[in-house]
Amino acid sequence: MDALDCIKKRRCVRQYLDREISQEILKDIIDCARLAPSANNIQPWEFIIIKDKEMLRKIACLTDYGTFIKDATICIVVVCKDTKYFLEDGSAATENILLAARAYNIGGCWVAGDKKKYCNDVLKLLNVPREYKLISLIPLGYCKNFPTPHEKKEFNEILHFEKYILKNIKDKRKESIKNSRFL
Repeated sequence: MDALDCIKKRRCVRQYLDREISQEILKDIIDCARLAPSANNIQPWEFIIIKDKEMLRKIACLTDYGTFIKDATICIVVVCKDTKYFLEDGSAATENILLAARAYNIGGCWVAGDKKKYCNDVLKLLNVPREYKLISLIPLGYCKNFPTPHEKKEFNEILHFEKYILKNIKDKRKESIKNSRFL
């Protein structure tokens, strides 16, 4: 799958088949995360792969919107040292994980970490040192069916040239992507 196709086909997947993900694929997914951009090349990230079903259940129970983690084949926990741009760096690594997984036809979902009330509980459960922040929990697995895309904003609703121009929402809905000056 080429990069653009992978980006356009990525979806949040919350239902998984009971099928193992090979070590080779997991290593490649983590390698893709490792290659994410990082401010000043600090690379503050570390990754914890959780396979144990009881641990997946415990993590799922701690979250507010991640109960489906218990059904995943694995969960990759992304943590970063508390540096100036830890959240940006860890988010870039998280997106690389999701895209690499999709390239292997593996579904995943970004479950928020930073600023969530369960952050410290998850970090404590996983014995993560205090100088690290929880960025994301990424349950992965071969999915039963890739979900259909949600409706997205029209191209012309989100694009501006040279400066921000406030647009009338009703007019935006009527505009067609083919009428864009960009194309």
